[in-house]
Amino acid sequence: MVWLTCALVMGAIALVSYWMTRGTVSDSNGYFLAGRSLTGTFIAGSLLLTNISAEQIIGLAGSAYAFNFSSMAWEVQAVIAIMLMAMVFLPRYLANGFTTLPQYLGKRFNPAVRQAIVALFLLGYALVTIPSVLYSGTTAVLQVFVEDLEGPYSFALVMIVIGLIGMAYSVSGGLRAIAISDTLNGVGLIFFGFLIPILALLKLGDGSIATGWLQVTSSHPEKLSAIGSSTDPTPFITLFTGMIFASLAYWGTNQYVIQRSLAAKSLAAGQKGVLLAGFFKLLIPFFIMLPGVIAFHLYGDSLNSMDNAYPRLVRDVLPGALTGVFLAVLLGAVFSSFNSLLQSSATLITFDVYEPWIGRQADDATRIRIARIACVVITVVGLIVAPSLQLAPEGLWQLIRRFTGFYNIPIIAIVLAAMFLPRASAKGALTVILFHVTAYGLVTFAIDTGIHFIHWYAILFAIEMAILYFMAGPAYIEPEPEHKVDLTPWHYRWWAVGGLSLGILGLYWLLSPAGIAS
Repeated sequence: MVWLTCALVMGAIALVSYWMTRGTVSDSNGYFLAGRSLTGTFIAGSLLLTNISAEQIIGLAGSAYAFNFSSMAWEVQAVIAIMLMAMVFLPRYLANGFTTLPQYLGKRFNPAVRQAIVALFLLGYALVTIPSVLYSGTTAVLQVFVEDLEGPYSFALVMIVIGLIGMAYSVSGGLRAIAISDTLNGVGLIFFGFLIPILALLKLGDGSIATGWLQVTSSHPEKLSAIGSSTDPTPFITLFTGMIFASLAYWGTNQYVIQRSLAAKSLAAGQKGVLLAGFFKLLIPFFIMLPGVIAFHLYGDSLNSMDNAYPRLVRDVLPGALTGVFLAVLLGAVFSSFNSLLQSSATLITFDVYEPWIGRQADDATRIRIARIACVVITVVGLIVAPSLQLAPEGLWQLIRRFTGFYNIPIIAIVLAAMFLPRASAKGALTVILFHVTAYGLVTFAIDTGIHFIHWYAILFAIEMAILYFMAGPAYIEPEPEHKVDLTPWHYRWWAVGGLSLGILGLYWLLSPAGIAS
């Protein structure tokens, strides 16, 4: 019954997505950028589900179970980056009218910088991000829904099925279909985001939400603190050092995130969608991390891995009638992140690898064919790498944060230099890439410096901005905007920025010793 319900829900979402995308993926503009037609609602929904993947759900809940709310810093700090993306980055991106970020950097610097940035993106996606999505999605499905499957081949079988289905969707649907299905699944994600903590509190309080909440806030209230110490996975001080640059790199430069915004029908629609996604991000601590703390109160330290906290809780509290629907939503989150990564990787390979290699622009049919081949190849690589992630000693969330440090900081440094340092040169950009990969690898994985890796984000960022500043070249003259979409800003953008700022301050006050973590 669970699988039948899941199949019906997923089938309905697929049919709606197909019906709303008929005739829109016949050319490359429609396949890669949804014909630059996405409205604010679809951008917000797609950003939400692309970001909230199974690896994030499992990782953040596990961090709260084992430690406290300190890792919510990644979510709340992201809201600052989201505001900067909407107000600073997006207007420039849409004015330039590019399809990929490396295209912009190649135009600003030279083809060598473009290829180096593509290499960073593709290596990061293929070796870290895509495998983590497949691994965490498989873990969630096995532990919540098919725990009776045993044997060495269960994990591989489920992961292959997830990978193949997700690949098929990405190959056939294009960006618009992904954005529509993301939005529909996002509605379900919000519904279960409210429902699961409520049911968990009912279980903890023997049928009383108030009793369960009293136990959470009175027994081990330190678990509710977002003010991380130096021994927590995310010390509070990191919010003011490297984390802001990591968040800005994710929301402002990561191809699989910004591709939704680049597909906006107008600047106003893009800003509305990006800022609306910020309000959803403020709910993540309650949707995902609170269940992790409740799992601690229910199970103590009996779980053999922190990454088992959320799957075990869901299996214990969710009514059978809704299990199939939740499975569809969870798989939707897995497919969303996976499809988005495949789509963006294929876009990078088509526009930044294949076309420069042949020395001309390909026709629409060739572009789409190359993109589909790329999706298949990257899926195979992800399936091969994913099983190795089960060896992560600090949990999946921290492992991903460490490895993304290889490419997020140099990319955000180079993008900021491209925008705000007219004399920044291609030589400086290439030097930054070589320096960062070498230095970050040494201080994070080879030498125990005693400095948290997020602090190294900030240290290396400062050094790299200095390199870009001093290795100057001729001043760059910004070309005239291409005006592929209406660049009139959203009328209510500053009201949204004010509301998000108050939300950040209020959330940190609530989840601190001055609030409920006393």
